[in-house]
Amino acid sequence: MTTHEPTSVAGRPDAASVLRAAEALAAATADVERVTSAHVRDVPLPRGLGTLALVTVDNGLDHTKPTTLGPAGLLRIGAALREQQRRAADGEIVAVAVTGKPYYLAAGADLSIMGRLEDPEDARTIARLGHDTYRLLAEMRVPTFGFINGVALGGGLELPLHCTYRTVAADVSALALPETFLGLVPGWGGCYLLPRLVGIEAAVDLVLTRPLANNRRTDATTARRIGLVDTVLHPADFLEQSVAWAADVLSGDVEVSRRLLDDQGTWDAVVAGARAQLDRRLHGSRPAPYAALDLLAAARTDDVDTAFVAEDEALTDLLLSEELRASLYAFDLTTRRSRKPAGAPDEALARPVRSVGIVGAGLMARQLAVLVARRLRVPVAMREVDEERVTAGLDGIRSMVEDMVRKGRLSEAEGNRVVDSVTISTDLRDLAAADLVIEAVTEVMAVKQQVFAQLEELVDPEAVLATNTSALSVTEMSAGLRHPERVVGLHFFNPVAQMPLVEVVRADHSSDAAVATAFAVAKALRKTAVGVADRPGFVVNRLLLRMLADVAATVEAGTPVQVADRALRPLGLPMGPFALLQLVGLPVALHVLQSLHTELGDRYPLSPGLERLSAEGRRVVPDPDGRGAETDVDPAIQEVFGEPGGPSALDEAGVLDRVLSGLAEEVGLMLDEHVVTGADQIDLCMVLGAGWPMHLGGITPHLDRTGHAERVAGRRFHEVGVASLRTGRTSA
Repeated sequence: MTTHEPTSVAGRPDAASVLRAAEALAAATADVERVTSAHVRDVPLPRGLGTLALVTVDNGLDHTKPTTLGPAGLLRIGAALREQQRRAADGEIVAVAVTGKPYYLAAGADLSIMGRLEDPEDARTIARLGHDTYRLLAEMRVPTFGFINGVALGGGLELPLHCTYRTVAADVSALALPETFLGLVPGWGGCYLLPRLVGIEAAVDLVLTRPLANNRRTDATTARRIGLVDTVLHPADFLEQSVAWAADVLSGDVEVSRRLLDDQGTWDAVVAGARAQLDRRLHGSRPAPYAALDLLAAARTDDVDTAFVAEDEALTDLLLSEELRASLYAFDLTTRRSRKPAGAPDEALARPVRSVGIVGAGLMARQLAVLVARRLRVPVAMREVDEERVTAGLDGIRSMVEDMVRKGRLSEAEGNRVVDSVTISTDLRDLAAADLVIEAVTEVMAVKQQVFAQLEELVDPEAVLATNTSALSVTEMSAGLRHPERVVGLHFFNPVAQMPLVEVVRADHSSDAAVATAFAVAKALRKTAVGVADRPGFVVNRLLLRMLADVAATVEAGTPVQVADRALRPLGLPMGPFALLQLVGLPVALHVLQSLHTELGDRYPLSPGLERLSAEGRRVVPDPDGRGAETDVDPAIQEVFGEPGGPSALDEAGVLDRVLSGLAEEVGLMLDEHVVTGADQIDLCMVLGAGWPMHLGGITPHLDRTGHAERVAGRRFHEVGVASLRTGRTSA
């Protein structure tokens, strides 16, 4: 696949050599690439200003198949731009603009190709080709315009960054540089051009903060505010308005100002702050964010050639990294493959849900009610045990919705509709007309059984009864009912609005209709549903509690709490084990641990130290919710575990090994018990329900790579490599 060429004096092949290498790479990947073309048409500008060459990048397919950029596509775009360069030099055109097909400018590089690169020269070729292609816009000799008509992600956003000016349609909400989320860097000019355009603080937000916060994107209004684009135009006639605006710029009627380059002190301070944040969150566990930050740091003083060579080298290294392979597996799993849940019954079996009942009006129940009212747009009837809790429930719902309106997530009218859709009373009979009733009461089996027994006497025979239990047996919960087949588990995660996972629990007697209804409701709520068997803790809580129990057990055996807390940092988890315990709440975590200890035995050891902390109501980390700067364990809690040391005390490596060994054992048992249909479903649950880092590719590939799967379970759980990436199509 590789074409080796002599390098130029500067150490970089000349443009012709890069083109020859790219042509060889395009030929070798022709079976994979969905090739994008560049169509050029001349647009006469008003007032006799001359001709604008409009270049439209388009893969020729409908809007369900986004435009992506591989080597053949970049070669076609480059050929079109070089022709416009010639025409500009000959005076045939006065400007060049790039835009995309409806709904898309471009969704970024075709990672189905990038993820299969194995030769460093091939990776370097694709990095250089992106730069050489895009630079043609910056070196056109006439002004260039990026008309951002739709989604522009990664390399799709870097394309207009090379233009002199940028317009965007007002309805565009997906502008992003998500590369660090996947284990790459914005390597086609983004790390150099962006901070010099919008400032270092906004650049850090776009390149690091947003990707690492569940891949958040930027909308048109925000893009204009930070200077990423120069004007926002109505989507109805966006192209025509963009051409007219370009004419105004060319004529001098519109003058576009640029912010001054941040001074060195500001630049250095922002970079230092960002590095400290990365260290607090990632502890050096992922190379890509640090590589991107290094490029941003150098962008103020580097010239463009030096900066682009640095981007080439960083991108080359990361394209060949294990981090990228793992991230692509996890990304494909959580996007394309999650749309068709494994083991779900035929959708046609799902019962219609025209109203929903919820038993309970506590925090979790209120979150469920608001989500159902928003997404299903059906009446929600809730029941509480007394008027005081009814009032608290209604106040809580109003407060939650008002906060969403205040933050712009809901319009005032929609907020009023949601609040009006929810009623709460003390009479369980008010739920009798519901097609689906979800119990969200305290995690006590006898209480839940009583609720279901009462509901069975009230609701329609066709109604589905669901439990939001986090660990209790759904089969046992429904055992005393005349029709246990109508009962299913719908385990949501807290906070309900943000967490994308729902575990759909099939009990021993659950009917296909009940399970299909649960899957359909999860889909309508825009959640990813994973079907799980009715085994203790299901997937996420079973594995999280095994991890937390093993960490606590090492402390009980003499390992200092600070050593145990730091031990998991190489994994790059969203927070440490003690911060997670505090976020969940010690009483809740200990209740689930007790349940799993009872059901699964000594693999889930109880912790007298944690029980004492819970009884005393003490925090285990200084920060109230474990998400701020102070997320390390409070060393003062060591006293409840006794003096550290002794023959059973472990160092950080020992604690990590125990945790990974325990997880490998538990995953093996879960697969033997057929809790899910395969290891990939465990990965899906842990990524979406526990924040298991994308760069590890899911829990089972990581256990394979570290050797724990074979050493503990006697087998590999999952095979992740180049071959597994070839069937999917992802972009960045």
